[in-house]
Amino acid sequence: MGLLQERAQLISSPPHRNPFTRFITMTTQVLSSAPSGVSPSSAPRGSTFSPEQLAALSAPLDRAKVKQREQGRTKVSYLEGWQAIAEANRIFGFDGWQRETIAVQCISERERTLGSSNRAGWGVTYTARVRISVGEVIREGSGAGHGIDADLGQAHESALKEAETDAMKRALMTFGNPFGLALYDKQQREVTSSAAPTPVPNANPSSRPAEVVSKLELQSPAQPEVDPSLDPLDPGTIHRLHSTIRSLPRPALEGLTKAFRKRFQVPPDALSIADRICQRRHHEWIEAFLVQHQQLVA
Repeated sequence: MGLLQERAQLISSPPHRNPFTRFITMTTQVLSSAPSGVSPSSAPRGSTFSPEQLAALSAPLDRAKVKQREQGRTKVSYLEGWQAIAEANRIFGFDGWQRETIAVQCISERERTLGSSNRAGWGVTYTARVRISVGEVIREGSGAGHGIDADLGQAHESALKEAETDAMKRALMTFGNPFGLALYDKQQREVTSSAAPTPVPNANPSSRPAEVVSKLELQSPAQPEVDPSLDPLDPGTIHRLHSTIRSLPRPALEGLTKAFRKRFQVPPDALSIADRICQRRHHEWIEAFLVQHQQLVA
């Protein structure tokens, strides 16, 4: 699929000299997940964080944001990189924190076979160290990343990105539960469900005998958890996202399109990703992508 088809599918909007800056301004206005008052401006004297920020950092981790993967014979719980960035933007503010890669090293590069067909390919491993700064508070984390691809350059790119993301998440984790600290507790006591309790269906339970009320309530089926990341976006937000993407420089547009298709498994025969941007998780992922790739959109 060509770039011209991608651009034709996106809603037109006036160009902007710095699309990244405009995107940050837009998301500040429309992102509805931030709790009221989470602002560094209200921090008490002598403290980096406001009471609202401290409350957000110590709050339990929403289980809807936790993913799992197979590792050996066990399942490992983790937060995705874009989710950690979205939480940092929500709690610290878009301009309230900084990420800096202070060390990176390729520690392995070797030829290997790929898949059942035993195609020739490459395996690459990187380590990285990332520093997170929030005001005067500085945290650092180390991580590793592995890349496997038939193309050596793609293998290096995948490994490097994974190592930086892993190190960033480990640094952010030290700030509290919203960044995955709660997952280090094997019992996950600070990981909670975001689903609201289901009300009793009878409007007047007092009209029934106590034994009947108790029996019916015990038989009520458990309601499935509602994943807030699947909430639909309003038309205005979708329009602004389309406009932002359309105004990106060519390298950034190509990179975002390719990554979005891979992340959300867009079918190869789909002409555009425009009609796929419809849920809150898409909004947050695009926001995180642009934060991670500032050099492409500046």
